[in-house]
Amino acid sequence: MLRSFIPVEPDSHFSIQNLPYGAYRSESGDIHLCSAIGDHIIDLFVLDEEGFFDGPNLRDQFAFQDSTLNFFLSLGKPAWTEARQRLQLLLSEDNPELRDDELLREQVFKKRDEAEMMLPVQIGDYTDFYSSENHAQNVGSMFRDPENALKPNWKHLPVGYHGRASSIVVSGTDIHRPKGQVLPNGADNPVFQASERLDFELEMGFITGPGNKLGERISVDEAESHIFGLVLLNDWSARDIQKWEYQPLGPFLAKNWATTISPWIVSLEALEPFRTPAPEQSPKPLEYLSQLNPTTFDIQLEAYIQSSKMEHPFKISETNYKDLYWTISQQLAHHTVNGCNVQPGDLYGSGTISGKEEDSYGSLLELAWNGTKPIELPSGEKRTFLEDGDKISLTGFAQGDGYRVGFGEVKGRILPAV
Repeated sequence: MLRSFIPVEPDSHFSIQNLPYGAYRSESGDIHLCSAIGDHIIDLFVLDEEGFFDGPNLRDQFAFQDSTLNFFLSLGKPAWTEARQRLQLLLSEDNPELRDDELLREQVFKKRDEAEMMLPVQIGDYTDFYSSENHAQNVGSMFRDPENALKPNWKHLPVGYHGRASSIVVSGTDIHRPKGQVLPNGADNPVFQASERLDFELEMGFITGPGNKLGERISVDEAESHIFGLVLLNDWSARDIQKWEYQPLGPFLAKNWATTISPWIVSLEALEPFRTPAPEQSPKPLEYLSQLNPTTFDIQLEAYIQSSKMEHPFKISETNYKDLYWTISQQLAHHTVNGCNVQPGDLYGSGTISGKEEDSYGSLLELAWNGTKPIELPSGEKRTFLEDGDKISLTGFAQGDGYRVGFGEVKGRILPAV
């Protein structure tokens, strides 16, 4: 097994098999692109400046001199592969290039827990899908007829909506409770107030690379060549605001107030060993969505809550990315089949990821079943929806033989409405 000269614990998310991409604020105050291994971040700006990325697809590109990954993403898969292979070679335990250069190591490696992480990409557009059949079944059963929980179109196309890119924030950002119109039970007219049914959504998202021109489409078979990697994602939701506003055009203020992503993007190449067959789809999708052997990724996901009275987070959900009905290739193919152009750094959420068991649901709406089954916390408190001061943390990793490929955490705390 490939090993690094930097010590890495077996349960670390950041093995040499991973090497995710991010951005941090350097000691000078500038934002530098970086990777991660063990307890350290790797300053890619410094390595690039020193000429270490000198292969045919990266030479003279200065791909890691920007404050975001967008230009690097635009270079496409050959450049992504070359960068990953070069990093793995530099970090290998038997390679002296970096290992034996003490001065350079001091410039390149920083303590990860001391770094201020930033958004790794400039996100121009954000789409959120609705791709978990278990979640859709739960919500449909809750608010409609359980026998007809799914809308007629659900198994024919990846349902999605256009979200708000400007309110996407990096993990660790505190979030104010939103206000909006709410229709109280039994009332005929809405009132303006702070949301009382605040929720998290355990999701993942993918980031696109080169993209396509307006009027062209990306086929389901070539989609992954345009997908750089995955992030953890929490699409915060105000359920009471959404209930009043969503017909006929879907969520608006209930969703656009905040979405939080992890600071690390894990490349598809790092996730390659964890491919697994995607769930069987019936009826068979239309031709433009049909894949000969559709696959997804085996990624374990967990959600934790911590109230202001609790010393430690409490796990409330454990699920897996592999259970999503629609694949990322199908999502991107559907997104562009009408000629919609996508660009480097665009974000595409999976929608809430829920398993079949009650402790694998990906939102409080499901876990507390629309407020009818409160969750008991170790502090003695109960929760149906989030209260001010509550912290939500999501985490996820793929488990290898003696190593992990993980995403770290995506965290956020609810502050009072303003």
